[in-house]
Amino acid sequence: MLRRLASAYKASFSGLPPAVWLLAFVSFVNRSGTMVMMFLALYLTQVKGWAVTDAGALLGIYGTGALAGAYLGGRLSDVITARRVMELSLLLTGAGFLLLGRLDDPAAITLAALFIGIVEPSLRPANATALADFSTPRDRARSFALNRLAVNLGMAFGPAVGGFLALIDYQWLFIVDGSTCLLACAVLTLGLERYGSARHVSAPEEEGSGSAPWHDGPFLALMTLTMLLAAVLFQVFSTWPLYMHERNGFSEAGIGLLFSINTLLIVIFQMPVIHAVGKLEPLRLSAWGSLLFCMGFALLPFGRSYVYVALMVVLWTIGEMISLPLIDGIVAGRASPAARGRYMSFQTLAFASALIFAPIGGTWLYEHVAPRAVWYACGAMGLVLLAGFRLLAAAGGFRRAPAKPITVPQE
Repeated sequence: MLRRLASAYKASFSGLPPAVWLLAFVSFVNRSGTMVMMFLALYLTQVKGWAVTDAGALLGIYGTGALAGAYLGGRLSDVITARRVMELSLLLTGAGFLLLGRLDDPAAITLAALFIGIVEPSLRPANATALADFSTPRDRARSFALNRLAVNLGMAFGPAVGGFLALIDYQWLFIVDGSTCLLACAVLTLGLERYGSARHVSAPEEEGSGSAPWHDGPFLALMTLTMLLAAVLFQVFSTWPLYMHERNGFSEAGIGLLFSINTLLIVIFQMPVIHAVGKLEPLRLSAWGSLLFCMGFALLPFGRSYVYVALMVVLWTIGEMISLPLIDGIVAGRASPAARGRYMSFQTLAFASALIFAPIGGTWLYEHVAPRAVWYACGAMGLVLLAGFRLLAAAGGFRRAPAKPITVPQE
């Protein structure tokens, strides 16, 4: 079985353009150093002495910046090219993290977090644009799959290493995170020199017809549900590590290893899972995937052992692997080729919006109601998402198969 899985992975990614592999490697390098945001709430409360709600408010400010960054990244990619946007994002983000670790004044820390919140998220739409530009329509799905694999493989290292570094000195988190951003920028700049400018490939055979996301009612409903799902997801970066540390007594290193379970499972099983469910109705399947995802958090109060929490990580990872990629495909299939950037920007904005209110609301419940209230709220959100996705599917307005599943070429 493992041999067949390895063969399927090899066949799935064969023949991709070298520039796509380079972009995926840049994503891997960048994500391998991702650790500051994972432990920022702990850093502010444990090292800087901030209140939990103040730490949540700062994460909300970061999310506010992310709204602007999500828009600017896509907009500027059409003006100064996606490559330049990526270079600027990586360079400024690296400098921002190195500076943030040296600041003590709360106002200065807040301004630095806002700055990073603007420049760091601009990388994502620019990266997606570059991947699409360097790929033919036939290879585009595989290119995005390779990049997602690289991102999660890098995330398997970053949080785990960050947890151990935090035990030594939190300053190392800022140094490593900032340095890997700068290294990724250097790799991108030197590597893409040999490939020149990306050539945009039109895709007239793709069937999406949406051209105005603001006037697309079913799509806006989908983005509302996506934002609610992201609100649960972002508890991973705010209340979840606090709960693991304060209520379950896990160390930073142990928390980092739990993060790595999620990313490693995605690296190994994401493609087989999506391939297995490719023929099913995506909206209805997203409903059940969202419920599984939320239940992985809702059940946290019923066990405190490391093994139990690890099983909950497995549960919400299964839900994540089912729901999030399918939503990506629904969005991509909804838009016409000429409007795909605008539609994908809305999806980024949905996540950025959740990053504003999710940490604030989660930390408020954590401190003013009860830590368990956060997870019960996640369970309630899962029921809302189950009903919402099923109602959206029943109402129509979306094609049954907005995106083709990734298939393994036959030898």
